[in-house]
Amino acid sequence: MPTQFDPPSGTRDFLAAEWETREHAFERIRSVFARYGFEPLVTPAFERLDVLLGKYGDDGDKLIFKILRRGEHEGTGEADLALRYDHTVPLARVAAAYGSQLPTPYKRYAIGPVWRADRPGHGRYREFAQCDLDTLGTSSAMADAEVICAVHDVLGELGLRGFRFLLNSRRVLAGLLEAFGVPADLGPGVLITLDKLDKLAPAEVITELAGRGLAEAQAAPLVGALTAGDAAEQIRDALKNSDEGAAGLDEVDTLLSLLAGQVPGDRVVFAPRLVRGLSYYTGPIWEVAAEGGAGSLAGGGRYDHLIALLGGPDVPATGGSLGMERILLLLPRPDTGRTMLDVAVTVMDEHAARSFAFAAAARDAGLRASVYLGNSRKLGRQLKWASDSGARWALIYGNNEEEAGAVTVRDMTTGEQASVPLGGLPGYLAELAAG
Repeated sequence: MPTQFDPPSGTRDFLAAEWETREHAFERIRSVFARYGFEPLVTPAFERLDVLLGKYGDDGDKLIFKILRRGEHEGTGEADLALRYDHTVPLARVAAAYGSQLPTPYKRYAIGPVWRADRPGHGRYREFAQCDLDTLGTSSAMADAEVICAVHDVLGELGLRGFRFLLNSRRVLAGLLEAFGVPADLGPGVLITLDKLDKLAPAEVITELAGRGLAEAQAAPLVGALTAGDAAEQIRDALKNSDEGAAGLDEVDTLLSLLAGQVPGDRVVFAPRLVRGLSYYTGPIWEVAAEGGAGSLAGGGRYDHLIALLGGPDVPATGGSLGMERILLLLPRPDTGRTMLDVAVTVMDEHAARSFAFAAAARDAGLRASVYLGNSRKLGRQLKWASDSGARWALIYGNNEEEAGAVTVRDMTTGEQASVPLGGLPGYLAELAAG
């Protein structure tokens, strides 16, 4: 049962160790994206409600977190603002608002929280981090390949292994429906069902297709080809007489050629059963499958008319999104040896000002430092605080040190101590920081 001290359902508190792990991951991601020439885009946490409504379908609209009117207008009407649902609609708004000021192509990434009024569950949150990268304004296959390479490098930088890129094209899927005689009006529903092949047995998928109106005589060979051990070869053969399908295969093969040498060969494969159920994709699509059934780590594709549908200019576009919460769960757990300080400064009442100045000198040298803020003046208690803080060194200054005109620097790992003249302390600290 939740208590009054629990965060709102579907949200989380992050204490220092976990937050630092997340921030370290985000910094690595930003570094990789910057190397590829993607620039950051930061948009408000909330948007006008009319900007968001109608962009995600009926089911998506129900999950928009609406903000009631507030302040002096509280109670005067329904919501007019809503928390950000994703980073794509804000991108479309920015493209429409600043189009002439943006470079062509426009390569941007966005990392930040989004909100969904969903039912919370294990691994499902109402507030969670989303990480997108997109290129607007070019139809070049190199833009698609660049996005895939950037995502590959991010996963590698984060230390993940055992993942694979599954590659397909919506044009391959369109050709597939044509080759297997699926009526055009049934096509969208058929693709929705085929997208379940990783979750349902082939027989169950065939039954569902029949329920959508596709004859079993057509459904069975279609499902059989997609689930065969040599599915890629069977699909290539089936698409020989489909112009649309052949064009899709050309897209796939062009990408595979561009990725060769950039992504290890065993990490990217043609996967004809990959659907990615979102209907706005127009060309190549891809997904990153994690080893051991951990689910999809990332996904994306080309969506040449979506920005216009969202209210922006009609420009070609391609991009992808990282499943950050799932990725973060796969990262190594924080090291229990985490440290808060490099230098811990002990404090004796009569020398408090000196101790305070020593801590400042350590920070000037680039070290993390703090004075002891507790009430005990026992050296043993203060050294325990230094140890608990993970400090590498402790500075001790009492009556003996004052008489000697020096500071005792204790190595908290070895227990060795050095007496450093007051005038030489800044240089000594600088050496510690450099070492």
